[in-house]
Amino acid sequence: MTGKERMLKTLAFEEPDRPPHFEVMFELEYEAFGLRFPDRHAWQNCPAAAKQRMIATCLEIYARIVARYQWDALAVFWPWSDPDGVVAAKKLFGESILIGSIVGGTTWSIEGIKDWLQFAGDLVERPEIIREQAEHKTQTALAVFDRLIDAGADFIHIVNDVAFNGGPFIAPAQFREFVTPYLARQVQYLKDRRVIPFVHSDGNIMPILDDYLSLGAACFQSVDPMAGMDIAEVKRRCRGRMALMGNVQCSLLQDGPREAIRKSALYCLENAAPGGGYIFSTSNTIFPGMPLANYEYMLSVYRDFCAHGAQPAANAGAVPR
Repeated sequence: MTGKERMLKTLAFEEPDRPPHFEVMFELEYEAFGLRFPDRHAWQNCPAAAKQRMIATCLEIYARIVARYQWDALAVFWPWSDPDGVVAAKKLFGESILIGSIVGGTTWSIEGIKDWLQFAGDLVERPEIIREQAEHKTQTALAVFDRLIDAGADFIHIVNDVAFNGGPFIAPAQFREFVTPYLARQVQYLKDRRVIPFVHSDGNIMPILDDYLSLGAACFQSVDPMAGMDIAEVKRRCRGRMALMGNVQCSLLQDGPREAIRKSALYCLENAAPGGGYIFSTSNTIFPGMPLANYEYMLSVYRDFCAHGAQPAANAGAVPR
């Protein structure tokens, strides 16, 4: 079974030969391979020839990530939301894995608010301004989607952080007025263009989980355990309607100990993988500063689960190089 087949099967709530795995981002490329992605600021207004060289560097790293860690999909994160990166990835990987891109800031969200007092006032006193800007964000997003879809993207990962650990950044009733309808249109647009919609938020979205279920998205990513998101309960509510990705606790991958990493990984696999509809991954990304050995240990737990359903010893070996 190819990675793409494995992804499509689990997104259809069918049980593949093993739960698929990939990460939204992997930023330990130097620790893993002695290589570095181009600086994120280097992409802006760079000449075409320089851009192609940088894309080639990214593809070399992506190829090593996919091969070593047996990823079943890749969301091209450098260059960000860029059709040229998608074209290059499709050419390199073909139909062996699912290829997508990431688009952020498509709705009102925590990271998009510069002046919270102004935003809070507008919510109550000038809601038409909030709706007008939500519409502008949507139209901008659809234009980006079109370019990525035309480049051959299999999926688009729509990322908007709309919750803190304590809950949504605005009241659920406000969320249903100022976020849900616009996000739903974006998801439907992707489905109409036969592209798989993923959605993301960190934080505790339990008070608005029904809103996310109403979107018709294929997969929700993060399922943030540090915000109290219990993947067993979320899977129970989402089963057959929206697949899940994530929930292996990033703070444990940062700080350990290994026994806690093992426990978190196994909880996800045992409670979310049965029956399909689950992509094994961390609750966020493989970010700079995370010990590479901890990610590789997480994968050793995963491989053992896939092979035997057993729990490996805490000193199990890392992924072979």
